[in-house]
Amino acid sequence: MKQRDNLKRKQIDSLDLKSHLILLAFPIGLFALLFFFAFPAEQEPLLKTLLVSSIYLLGYSLSYYIHQGRLSRLWQHLEQVVHINDTTYELVHLSSQYHTEQAFLDALLNKAVCAIEGAEMGSIIKIDKQTHKLHFESVVGLDIAKLRMVDFSLEQSFEYRLTNGKCDRVVVINDMENINIDSPLTEEEQATFTSAAKAPIRSTLSSPIHIDGELYAMMNLDSNDVYAFSDYDRNLVGVLTHEASNAIALYQKSNKIQELANFDGLTGLYNRQKFDSLVPNWQFKHHQASYVVLIDIDNLKLLNDGSGHQAGDFAIKSFGELLKETWFEHHLVSRYGGDEFVALCHGPKEVLTQQLDNIQKQLAELTPQVSFSYGIAEYHLNWNHAFKEADLIMYANKRAKKSHPPIAQHI
Repeated sequence: MKQRDNLKRKQIDSLDLKSHLILLAFPIGLFALLFFFAFPAEQEPLLKTLLVSSIYLLGYSLSYYIHQGRLSRLWQHLEQVVHINDTTYELVHLSSQYHTEQAFLDALLNKAVCAIEGAEMGSIIKIDKQTHKLHFESVVGLDIAKLRMVDFSLEQSFEYRLTNGKCDRVVVINDMENINIDSPLTEEEQATFTSAAKAPIRSTLSSPIHIDGELYAMMNLDSNDVYAFSDYDRNLVGVLTHEASNAIALYQKSNKIQELANFDGLTGLYNRQKFDSLVPNWQFKHHQASYVVLIDIDNLKLLNDGSGHQAGDFAIKSFGELLKETWFEHHLVSRYGGDEFVALCHGPKEVLTQQLDNIQKQLAELTPQVSFSYGIAEYHLNWNHAFKEADLIMYANKRAKKSHPPIAQHI
């Protein structure tokens, strides 16, 4: 006989016909025996037995109906828990695919709104650790531009007020009109929040998100209905935000690992390994030539010997920040090692030269003891040839500085 699969039928448990007959027949048999021995024949024990049995049958049916309804609700709750578990599992394991933290939070909020049955819209509000100012980072179904018009702090939030400043649990607000009466926000600010949704928000779930023991953000799930959320929804959101905290922490740590693996810690530029991996994907432009720029800081050893390595690090960091500010957005720029930097840029060459001269002047204001020498060579797919040519030009310029006479940038 084929076994029934209750999971496919979306049932936690069920009774077969044999079990029903046993549960019905045993008490009815006891009633029949009781009336048969307790009452003489003239008192119609059969009729009384039938009456009691009918009442029992009715009570049994009602109890079974209530029991099955409760099991059905438990199944729905179980499905929601499984869905939330799948949601957080997916977020944790796909976190590296999101390019920015905001994109990750957008995905988290969308999944949260879908996971909680009564939720129609929502937001994630980040907290500035220093000022306690709140900033709407992500929304679903709300006008984020309007929400960001309100300047408010953690102390003015529902979460803070309803937890006495602890922000340690999920709070449910099932009637926004009553809670707004005691709100520290002005009527105009409250009106701005209200108009951010197409229909007035009447119920809200607000849950804190803690990362490494510190309050990171709050997730709010909203509904247009009064009493849209139950205590069970509160528990589900608590599970969701707890797992979300782990997912966000993992995302941040993953990003940090990627940053350490791909970027130079002192300057914030690409490190050599990352730069070399990006060179083969360089996009040439038909109307602009490409150039390899090799840069070496002058007199760094003298600065380290005379003023200490901290002064040398400051010079490298200052130069790297100037180079990053000028080129990093549009070109490939790397600290190639020590006091040597390399960049792959789109021309024209005259613009690159002018930008380097400007950086030279800015660096002189920050660290008058140091300057830099550079060489520029056009890049035509042969990286080694272009790099060697730029290197020769750079060292020719470095030698020329020592002997004073100026020299052209290209030989």
